[in-house]
Amino acid sequence: MAVRPAVPEVIWARPERAGRGPRPAHSRADIAAAAVRVADAEGIDAVSMRKIAAELGMGTMSLYNYVPRKEDLYELMIDAVSAEYTYPELTGDWREDVLSLARQARTLMHRHPWMPRLMSPVYGFSPNALTYLEYCLSCLDPLERPYGAKLELIAAVTSVVTTYVANEIATGERTRSLPWSAEQEQAVRIAYLGGQVASGRYPRLAAAFTEDSGPIDLEAVFERALRRTLEGFVAVPPEGG
Repeated sequence: MAVRPAVPEVIWARPERAGRGPRPAHSRADIAAAAVRVADAEGIDAVSMRKIAAELGMGTMSLYNYVPRKEDLYELMIDAVSAEYTYPELTGDWREDVLSLARQARTLMHRHPWMPRLMSPVYGFSPNALTYLEYCLSCLDPLERPYGAKLELIAAVTSVVTTYVANEIATGERTRSLPWSAEQEQAVRIAYLGGQVASGRYPRLAAAFTEDSGPIDLEAVFERALRRTLEGFVAVPPEGG
């Protein structure tokens, strides 16, 4: 029976295979790929040690010899999908370079809708995640701020992207679960909202809808949220400044 570690352990510091003995039947890449396939098809809640072991044709306890904890499995998954980023040559305009990478992150999260659930600093120090972070910092080379501040900016941008995508995914899932069309749902809600706003109890909301009653351009909202994050960061002087 596999023995789970009794002390904290980083999966990446653990040798993938012992120096002696037969070659393992599976690699970490095999295990991560199987877990990603399950999560993409069935959601993150479907990922279990038993399920992934079955995908690989092995016993659950055998899987623990490769991956001591389910949390380590999550870390392997985040590392695997982080390998899908591409790192184009930098333009020298740090804002545009960061925005380009943020757009990639949004696309990646939609490709793997379970990602927002696992976006945590705990899983941010795998080999591919570190490559991503190093590239993020290289985007910010023209920005005259301490590295600590740059890391804060990267965290803020990641938070905006993750929150935005999580809302998009949740909205899409809810829409697919409805017994009627999204257009029917929207029409009923707009009619109700219009009546409430017209009641006179919400003058500021009425003014807001009068200013812009058209459909929301979600792509433009995403871009503005990111740009405001970047500009707001520049507007705040460095600590001690």
